[in-house]
Amino acid sequence: MVFRGAGLRIFSFLDVVTLCRCAQVSRSWNVLALDGSNWQRIDLFDFQRDIEGRVVENISKRCGGFLRKLSLRGCLGVGDSALRTFSQNCRNIELLSLNGCTKITDSTCNSLSKFCPKLKHLDLASCTSITNLSLKALSEGCPLLEQLNISWCDQVTKDGIQALVRCCPGLKGLFLKGCTQLEDEALKHIGAHCPELVTLNLQTCSQITDEGLITICRGCHHLQSLCVSGCANITDAILHALGLNCPRLRILEVARCSQLTDVGFTTLARNCHELEKMDLEECVQITDGTLIQLSIHCPRLQVLSLSHCELITDDGIRHLGSGPCAHDRLEVIELDNCPLITDASLEHLKTCHSLDRIELYDCQQITRAGIKRLRTHLPNIKVHAYFAPVTPPPSVGGSRQRFCRCCILL
Repeated sequence: MVFRGAGLRIFSFLDVVTLCRCAQVSRSWNVLALDGSNWQRIDLFDFQRDIEGRVVENISKRCGGFLRKLSLRGCLGVGDSALRTFSQNCRNIELLSLNGCTKITDSTCNSLSKFCPKLKHLDLASCTSITNLSLKALSEGCPLLEQLNISWCDQVTKDGIQALVRCCPGLKGLFLKGCTQLEDEALKHIGAHCPELVTLNLQTCSQITDEGLITICRGCHHLQSLCVSGCANITDAILHALGLNCPRLRILEVARCSQLTDVGFTTLARNCHELEKMDLEECVQITDGTLIQLSIHCPRLQVLSLSHCELITDDGIRHLGSGPCAHDRLEVIELDNCPLITDASLEHLKTCHSLDRIELYDCQQITRAGIKRLRTHLPNIKVHAYFAPVTPPPSVGGSRQRFCRCCILL
């Protein structure tokens, strides 16, 4: 018994592949390796092309109530029948990833609702057959749900969201990227019923407006990460609402939100001092004024994308490079297609000792010499840039040669 206990403890540190190999060594090792207590966490992503439903069924019978975490991400051959058997056998499952399992339908969520009341994290991204019926089922049987990813489940509407949030008050993460039918009414339900919400992704939910997002800000004061990239209808009103209601905000992604201006980012920066990552790509109205405010009020800034922000100049980068985030925090800055940026900006960034990567595609005033000088101060930095040929090489055989504008790592 002592040997068995010690053996089980050793085997508990092994991954799935090693356990299967150990099971073939001897009868005693087979018993230890295939003991259900060693199979509490399983990730089958590396075997996704070979996994079929019967494999999942066999695993569920082997693991039973021991299994807590299972990832079937990308297992295209797994369908509703296998997951019903799984749900019946593994009733203590807490984390389940079915990301990209395109065969599953609402039937799987019905099974999870009936048999898996301890489920906390569920990933259904790209399971495009999922509808409101799945969310209603989960709301009835999985009240402990904390994180749900239904990105690209574009049949979901406000009715499904309403059913879910009313019965799952502990939701902390909602990933709704590409749920294109969602409107402000859905966001109002989230704001009213999800006070613990920390992460919300609404990328490309193009119908939402300020009205719905302001409700989120007022009801979800713990919000730390918000992605509304591609939501072109939003204005500075959102940045004001975030600044006044969500002081813990760390990540903000507003790429392609072209109505946002310096006025809104000023309010945001002055109130959200914990900001670490900001994606402002194609926020075409912002100027150096936004960078000045970020440099003064956001000392934790690590990643900043300013690609296609064509009004940014060297002066804005100068303020950023002299701000409190520059020396120890700033790791990535993206300046693609910022035509007013010159080598002077690189000089302003040379004291950013944590800077790991800088993007400079189509910055036509940046030179190889400027990049070389930056490298003397930051020898390990990754610089991505593109330099068109000065003159085209002579054509061969009278035909015009085509050039590939692919990236080069300098």
